[in-house]
Amino acid sequence: MKKEFKIQSRFKPAGDQPTAIRQLIEGLNDGEVHQTLLGVTGSGKTFTIANVINEVQRPAMIIAPNKTLAAQLYGEMKEFFPENSVEYFVSYYDYYQPEAYVPASDTFIDKDASLNEHIEQMRLSATKALIERQDTIVVATVSAIYGLGEPESYFKMVLHLVKGDMIDQRAILRRLAEMQYTRNDTELRRATYRVRGEVIDIFPAESDSEALRVELFDDEVERMSLFDPLTGEVLRRVARYTVYPKNHYVTPREQLLSAVDAIKIELKERLEQLRSLNKLVEAQRLEQRTLFDIEMILEVGYCSGIENYSRHLSGRGPGESPPTMFDYLPADALVIIDESHVTVPQIGAMYKGDRSRKETLVEYGFRLPSALDNRPLMFDEFEAKSPQRIYISATPGPYEKAHSGVFAEQVVRPTGLLDPEVEVRPATTQVDDLLSEINKRIELQERVLVTTLTKRMAEDLTEYYLEHGVRVRYLHSDIDTVERVEIIRDLRLGQFDVLVGINLLREGLDIPEVSLVAILDADKEGFLRSVVSLVQTIGRAARNARGKAILYADRITKSMQQAIDETERRREKQRRFNAEHHIEPTTIYKSVTDIMQTSIPGAAISFGGAKGQVAELAADYKAMTPKQLGKKLKQLEEAMYQHAKNLEFEQAAKIRDEIKTLQEEMLV
Repeated sequence: MKKEFKIQSRFKPAGDQPTAIRQLIEGLNDGEVHQTLLGVTGSGKTFTIANVINEVQRPAMIIAPNKTLAAQLYGEMKEFFPENSVEYFVSYYDYYQPEAYVPASDTFIDKDASLNEHIEQMRLSATKALIERQDTIVVATVSAIYGLGEPESYFKMVLHLVKGDMIDQRAILRRLAEMQYTRNDTELRRATYRVRGEVIDIFPAESDSEALRVELFDDEVERMSLFDPLTGEVLRRVARYTVYPKNHYVTPREQLLSAVDAIKIELKERLEQLRSLNKLVEAQRLEQRTLFDIEMILEVGYCSGIENYSRHLSGRGPGESPPTMFDYLPADALVIIDESHVTVPQIGAMYKGDRSRKETLVEYGFRLPSALDNRPLMFDEFEAKSPQRIYISATPGPYEKAHSGVFAEQVVRPTGLLDPEVEVRPATTQVDDLLSEINKRIELQERVLVTTLTKRMAEDLTEYYLEHGVRVRYLHSDIDTVERVEIIRDLRLGQFDVLVGINLLREGLDIPEVSLVAILDADKEGFLRSVVSLVQTIGRAARNARGKAILYADRITKSMQQAIDETERRREKQRRFNAEHHIEPTTIYKSVTDIMQTSIPGAAISFGGAKGQVAELAADYKAMTPKQLGKKLKQLEEAMYQHAKNLEFEQAAKIRDEIKTLQEEMLV
């Protein structure tokens, strides 16, 4: 029986959410490929999308511009759909340095990466959910447009087990080896198995906390059960189970052999070409590297950088689009693009940067020309592969405006809050004028955000205000995510009153206590003073009933005028709605722990109260590089398995909790 989406929330759609939900559902039912939801800050865009998914009962993929926002959306969707499958699909590298060659200095930079096994497991879990369940929501980043293993090969490699089936034990073990699982009779880890007589314990690659026990009687599957791999406690019996391969690039043996033949043919052609051009060094380098890879593929079914041979492994022709996450999506799925004004251009830019680096590698004999087909999708391929789309943004870009058949507006906030009042003041006296405004807000115990054009100006301004007794901090690009979260927490708690930065548009800065946003040098046209940037920055004060934005400028530019007009248009619509429904705007008051939850898969960073453990861990780990964090994670896992081996389950469980917390830190 098909499981249905079932939304759970104590709120009902309010403001103009019901209208937006109705318009989007009608558009989907009418077959509209492109739709846009223009939703202002604080209008509940995620809740609207959750209601749309619940109403149309179709699987969905939500694409966010970065991991932090993806983690936040994942947490929110998990809350709305606790009974359904909400999955997380982002790049599984904590740190990634792609291989590259710099001809000018004859420098080859080898691939260097720190793999996050927890995220790899979640990626495998996401594809499994799409295959097995209709009630699936995958929250992804733009890594979804990058090459992945061929779905057809991946499906061929699964191991189906049904209670009562007749199957030889050797056949099960052979299939597990083909799926790149390793035998480990002492410690059961992810993507390993152990054999004890006629009992086979398998820890599936896509599973987080459950392993499978298969009990045979001669050649019959007598019983199957899921158990806790750490404590051995049986959780439940199952009648059937599907074990999925260790990674997305697993390929059947016969396909591997034909891929190797194709690689050899391409290598021969390329070597002839290089030698005819008298590129003997390049030819020798290419031959040596490729033959080593071929040997590895034949011996173990895998090699480092196997994704560079993905065209041969998938049997696709030169120039064909690579298999990606979109190939795993069901035909009736929805694609929802969050912060589309950032995400759409990001998708469009990925291909050319990747191509430029790989062309150099091919030219100088580090890779075969087929490596060029291991790439992200081109924008037109992304368009062709994507099913019906909904773009979400407070400031939709030109692409969304040009293509959308339905343009739903969500301008009215359920809280009745208006967009901030906008005022333009002369830039010549901006520093001192802003100081007097700051002092007014401090008296009311409210906070101020100030955005400057340069790092130098932000530093000088911070220093000047400190000399005048203002409690001010400076937020810059070098500050990591965890410290950034702490700075926002301190601002909310009133440990300082003013936050200065260059680009304060990033997520996590919707702070109810902020009643004033000041934009210095607003008339200097450019990326940071474009219509989109100005509207987004003004919106930072939209969660406070006394919200105000001051634009310091000596003239009103076209971008400024458009931003002011758009803000006033929204304010007027919000005022009318409030008057009709007798709503009095009220500032949103959230406890600091509520707003500080980053909703990272599995848990939340929380400061104060009983959930303070992550903050304490952050202090220990935030000084570490991704490589060091990865090493620390491996050490903890070793200790956990050692305790489990010694039957010290309490200590093992304690370390497992610490590992989970560290993994959640690394997901940000």
